Amino acid sequence: MQPRLVHKHLLIRALVDEAPNKDFDLDSALQDLISRIDMKIMAGPFTAYCANEGNVGWSGTCIIETSHIAIHCWNEPKPNVIQLDVYSCKEFEIEDVTNWLDEYFGVLMVDHKFLDRENGFEYII
Repeated sequence: MQPRLVHKHLLIRALVDEAPNKDFDLDSALQDLISRIDMKIMAGPFTAYCANEGNVGWSGTCIIETSHIAIHCWNEPKPNVIQLDVYSCKEFEIEDVTNWLDEYFGVLMVDHKFLDRENGFEYII
């Protein structure tokens, strides 16, 4: 019997103590997040650092078996900003994602939307 697919989309905007700097290993951090939410990598992570003034920071994506994860980080505004998307057709816990963010980057404030994309983009939380 195949598992029932869900379509959950977590959108996060976090103010953090310190977004990852140029020497940070975002690939390993994303692999850790994927492990914590019990997902499996199909491709990636794919990460790149932008050094352009006004847009300094990391971006990364990873294709997981159940959809994708995308992160964008900005080092110049104080506090730093991280935007994160986790979209999955498999259940996962918001707390696992927010705990990961806090452990790696020191969350000062987090806003999120958790959407059910299968049922008219209804808010879950």
